[in-house]
Formats: sequence, C-alpha cells, structure tokens
Amino acid sequence: MAGVLVTGGAGFVGSHLVDALVERGHRVRVLDSLEPQVHFGRRPDYLNERAEFIHASLSDTDALRRALEGVEIVFHQAAVVGVGQSMYEIEHYVKKNTLDGAVLLQVLVNERERFKVRKLIVASSMSIYGEGAYSCHCCGEFFPRLRAEEQFARHEWELGCPAGHGGATPVPTKESKPLFPTSIYAITKRDHEEMFLCIGKAYGMPTVALRYFNIYGSRQALTNPYTGVAAIFSGQLLDGKVPLVFEDGGQMRDFVHVSDIVQANLLAMEKSDADYEAVNVGTGQPVTINHVAETLIRELRPAAVPNVVGRYRVGDIRHCFPDIGKARDLLGYKPMVTFEDGMKNLVSWVRDQRLDEAQADRLSSMRRDLSLRTLTR
Repeated sequence: MAGVLVTGGAGFVGSHLVDALVERGHRVRVLDSLEPQVHFGRRPDYLNERAEFIHASLSDTDALRRALEGVEIVFHQAAVVGVGQSMYEIEHYVKKNTLDGAVLLQVLVNERERFKVRKLIVASSMSIYGEGAYSCHCCGEFFPRLRAEEQFARHEWELGCPAGHGGATPVPTKESKPLFPTSIYAITKRDHEEMFLCIGKAYGMPTVALRYFNIYGSRQALTNPYTGVAAIFSGQLLDGKVPLVFEDGGQMRDFVHVSDIVQANLLAMEKSDADYEAVNVGTGQPVTINHVAETLIRELRPAAVPNVVGRYRVGDIRHCFPDIGKARDLLGYKPMVTFEDGMKNLVSWVRDQRLDEAQADRLSSMRRDLSLRTLTR
C-alpha cells in the first residue's frame, strides 16, 4: 500500500479522509498546524491513532520535508476557511492558503530526487465560481457577476437576464464556467487549484483539483461562524439561538455529505482519467437555505422559527449548484448520501456536542465582528 500525506488531516474533511485511507491499509501521515480557531491548539480526540501525526505548518519546511519522506500520494486539504473573515484577515488567508501551498509545491519541485510523489489531489472550492450559471429563455445560458448594491437595497434577490428579458433560471454549473471569485478566500482557493494543476502538468505529477460544494457532517467546527451554513445553524441552535437566514432564504446550494467528498478523493487517487482536471464534487440536487434551517430546527428545536432577516452579506451569491457529470464520467463518482439521511447523521452527532461559555462567547463576538466591519448589511 502507498505512503500517503494528508495536509490538514486533523480537520473536518481531512480527518474523515485519514480514517478511510487507514482502513484501506495505507501508511498515512498527517501534517496539521491545529488552527486555533478550529482546534484551540489541541489535537482532536477523533484523529486516527494509526496515522502518524506531525504538528506543524506547511511553512515549516523542515517539518514538511519530514512529512514527505516515503510519501507517494499527497492530499492537500490544509487551508483556513471562511468567506467573511477572509475579507479583513487578508494577509493571514493569503499566507496560510496561497503561500503555504506554494511552499509545498516548491519543495516537491526542487527536491524531486528525494521525494517521489506520484499523485497530488488538491481541495478546491465552489466559491471560485462566484455566481452560478443561469439561463434566459431568449439568450440561453449566461454567467452573471455579483448583484448590484441597488438591487440589494430594493430587496430584489433574484437575478434577471442582463439583456432585459425578465427573470432567469439557475442551472447546474459546469467546470467550464468562467471563474469570478468574490472573496479573498475564494481567490486563494483558485490559487490552490491553478498552482497545483500548473506545476503538476509541468513536472509530470498527475494532479486533480476537486471543487467541493457545501460540505456538511460530523467534526465540522460548530463554534466557527465562517464555516458551512449547516454547521453555523447547528451551532446557533446549540447556543440557544435560532438560525439567522440572510436575504429571503431562497438561495440554492448543493449540500454534499463529507463521506461523498472522501469517496471522490479516493477515486481521484485510484483513477487516472481525471488527471490534470478540475472536477465538481456535489450531489447535483440543490436545496434552499430555508430548507436547511427548517430541517435542523425540526430535529434540534422543533418550536423554533428561523430568523429571516432580509439583510445581505457583501460578496454573497444567490444560487450555485453543480453539474457532476464530469465526476461521474471520469471518476465513476456517485453520491451515496441523500440530503435527508445526511442531515440525520449530522443531527445525531450535533446532539452529543456541547458549547462551553467561552465557545459561545467567541461565536457571538465573531458574528459581531462581521457586522461591525459592514460585511453584513
């Protein structure tokens, strides 16, 4: 079996991937800085004991070299996440995402005789698309930029045809759509994807970029308001609050269970058809944000009602959900977890979680931080 390195392997997606790789008999090593915002500097209890663990940042080149010894496959999952926070912690996001990724690539490129990595799989994100794809009955498919402030001020949430033909219909977003990242976080994920694919191709290291859509599942940080909306709503409900829903809650997203993200990563490792490609990973079944809130409320606090505030967040998009045909054709990927079953799995885990007073205070202060910086209006 192969020697495998998972950067960010103590995190949400990374730890589930580590479990699957260990179960398949691979020699797994984890390199993780234990980001304070997620781990509070502590190694999580769920991290697989059969995986070797190195506590270090990618920018620590000595630790990185130790981590790469004997490794044939690298899953690059390490990143700081969050759209809103990236808009004011700009340097931090660029250093931890773009520059740390560059450090990894530079070591691999300049020390090729020492390290014999034969496959790179990098975590990309649906955030690099910006708005998803739309269709007009007259103009056909089009790819809009962000909605104008004037439209937000009128509480007109939906996009229309730019040629003035009325309303537009959101359609599945293909990998060929132009990329319009709308946050520093999204820009750094585009950097990841483009850097890894570029270097992989140039040096003959097969590389796959997986564009994750909205991931949810156990181990997602409930005290980080910059993470996925399912975790945010769950954290709010645990904190005795109700889900805070922006706009009118009709925004559509694709929610993919973490086990299907792991499935896609394993297939990208095992198959070569997607080498040097960017591939969407989702379910192909969009749901509204209101539906997510209502589902979690029904399971966790049945008497609660979502707080639909009619406000908006700077840089937010209306609809984006994937066409997953490429993942099916090239990887043989088939989403296995329905939204209903996945939410039951999430709720089962959430019920066993507890927020202490410090974590609840931190959650509230971070929400206030976004508002004070006028990133929510």
